[in-house]
Amino acid sequence: MKVSDILRVKGGTLFTATPDEPLAQAVQMMSDHDIGSLVVMEHGDLVGMLTFREVIQKIVQNGGNIGGTQVRSAMDDAPLTCTMETEMDEVRRMMLDRHARYMPVMDKRMLMGVISFYDVAKAVVDSQNFENKMLKAYIRDWPGQETGAKPAN
Repeated sequence: MKVSDILRVKGGTLFTATPDEPLAQAVQMMSDHDIGSLVVMEHGDLVGMLTFREVIQKIVQNGGNIGGTQVRSAMDDAPLTCTMETEMDEVRRMMLDRHARYMPVMDKRMLMGVISFYDVAKAVVDSQNFENKMLKAYIRDWPGQETGAKPAN
């Protein structure tokens, strides 16, 4: 399974922020849309990733408030990325190694979407459920003994 399979099911809605945007405005957007991350774009290029992890770290640094902080000062400016062709096993390994919950999907310099650890876990569970159904159907249709044959001792 590849990242393209997840994005095909998930859809392509993307929420972005700019580096110079007030952090409070970005947090409000995340809350309004019930999302855990924003892709930070500048002049059409991916320049960072803002997740609740970075927001919380910045709030702690600021003594418990956001103030006039800009997204630029809180974002991860070297986010982990993958491509549409990246295999799911590799994505899981990358996300686990970096403790990343969100990963932008790129096609050269073009942002194609964002996948979350939840999306990856759901894809794995869905795949396993499908495989289990197929195995159960196969077992259920197992050829029976022929009529008149003697059972083996």
